[in-house]
Amino acid sequence: MADALAAFRMLLGENDAMAYLVNMAPRLVELHRVLKSTGSLYLHCDPTMSHYLKILLDAIFGVKNFINEISWHYNTGGASKKTFSRKHDIILFYAKSDESRIFFPQHEPFREDKTDHFNFTDEDGRKYRIRTINNKDYKYYLDEGRICHDVWEIDALNAYATERLGYPTQKPVALLERVIQASSEEGGVVLDPFCGCGTTVDAAIRTKRRWIGIDITYIAVDLINKRLRHTYGESILKQYDIVGIPADLEGAKALFGRSPFDFERWAVSLINAQPNEKQVGDKGVDGVGRFLVDTKSKVGRMLVSVKGGKTVGPQAVRDLIGTVDTQKAEMGVLLLMGEPTRGVLDAVAHAGSYTWPINGQRFPRVQVLSVAQLIDGQRPQTPSLLLPYIQAARAVPPPAEQFTLEI
Repeated sequence: MADALAAFRMLLGENDAMAYLVNMAPRLVELHRVLKSTGSLYLHCDPTMSHYLKILLDAIFGVKNFINEISWHYNTGGASKKTFSRKHDIILFYAKSDESRIFFPQHEPFREDKTDHFNFTDEDGRKYRIRTINNKDYKYYLDEGRICHDVWEIDALNAYATERLGYPTQKPVALLERVIQASSEEGGVVLDPFCGCGTTVDAAIRTKRRWIGIDITYIAVDLINKRLRHTYGESILKQYDIVGIPADLEGAKALFGRSPFDFERWAVSLINAQPNEKQVGDKGVDGVGRFLVDTKSKVGRMLVSVKGGKTVGPQAVRDLIGTVDTQKAEMGVLLLMGEPTRGVLDAVAHAGSYTWPINGQRFPRVQVLSVAQLIDGQRPQTPSLLLPYIQAARAVPPPAEQFTLEI
């Protein structure tokens, strides 16, 4: 491993690419360690890093356990006048042991220009063709498709894809389904240590595998949780555990100690608002809840401000009111680590009310809740909030299993 990293330094110098490889190396070593002898690793990357990552993986897994370099080709996006259009990513496929690995060939539809070759029909009405190889006849059915090669034609998600969630690196479910079905059996375990918006998790559920998803950011874990609830219904919550998310006040304080930004995002997500993706330039707004203000598509906003300090005074309420006014939002919510002081409660009480145009219902214009109240199940009084991120269509609920989602 040391020799491999030394070679990378000579090739790349001390730059971002080198830092990325040094960051990946111990993670790939650990993934190799926990992988079953029958298991496989699929590493997605773009062509700018694939060759360096292959050297690293060769050192960890051994050259003999390199199986395929898969080219994921897609037609999404525009064309370039200065280069050949970049329309593929790389998936490096390694096994823990080439002799004992699980593998099931996958099929894809025949190209349209080949379908007219299927000029026979059996008694069940299925079209097929016969190919003679070495004086032996082989029957191929049109509806079974052809065995996949190492170039996969699967379109990336465009802006209008029904499964799109708005997550920048989201992959299509079809891509992950092919990976999972090729190298695991039903009931097997799928691990995604960088699970992002949860496409691997979703694909594992659809293909009846158990799963473990890990991500370092709370916003990703929250998005996956909402994605699964939206896709499979609230009953899915009984089928997995979320590890590392606060369940009590002490856990909330511990999260704040580790990462104040993740604490903010956790608090915002508890009230079904959308947390900020970045920490810069938030102007005191840590998240936004959205709701319809007419029967068509006009959307109102509830600005959310989170304060993790021990004592917060009424100035925080006045600042939030000013931001609500400046940004022409409808409502505001202040979330506090500690209990609100009398001054804070008095400032909230004098903030006025908001009338929801749809039915004339009145809500406090600004509200305040403590983390203890949030954990206890209390929520601000608001119109029905729209779920953040989620746009994908519902799916059939999966069978009852137990899974893990971890931060």
